[in-house]
Amino acid sequence: MANLDARLAGYHSPVLSAFRIIFGLLYTMHGSQKLFDWPIPAAGPIAVGDWPLWWAGLIEFVLGIMITLGIFTRIAAFIASGEMAFAYFYQHWPPLSGDAKASFWPIANGGELAVMFCFAFLLLATTGAGTLAIDARRRPVARGTTGTVAGTAAPARRRGLFNRFRR
Repeated sequence: MANLDARLAGYHSPVLSAFRIIFGLLYTMHGSQKLFDWPIPAAGPIAVGDWPLWWAGLIEFVLGIMITLGIFTRIAAFIASGEMAFAYFYQHWPPLSGDAKASFWPIANGGELAVMFCFAFLLLATTGAGTLAIDARRRPVARGTTGTVAGTAAPARRRGLFNRFRR
């Protein structure tokens, strides 16, 4: 098993990038279907400002593009994960969906896709975008390079929204 782990370790970042791109594109398509009735026509585009579907479509479309390109991936994925958690509880969870006959299980109540997106984006929020992303080009310190703060011997610290949670 250690041999397999060692052999696959080198593929971590490219596979993470492929995972991010695929999930970002799928998420973007969900948003474009709600907003523009494209690529597969549904019941027609949702009216502008219609709560909550139009807003969900806007969030999915914009954040999906950001996640696909790998720009501000961690925060975009964190927001997308929260949006999908809200979507599951609002639309599919029996006590809140208003359907007394709805099942608790996501496979039965139609919420499995929302749960999978939620946890996929939570994974991206914690692991980052991978090397094939705009984020990887934007922050050389994030790729593991070391640097120093000008005039001191202390290593450069990353600044950002989640810096107090980093090790």
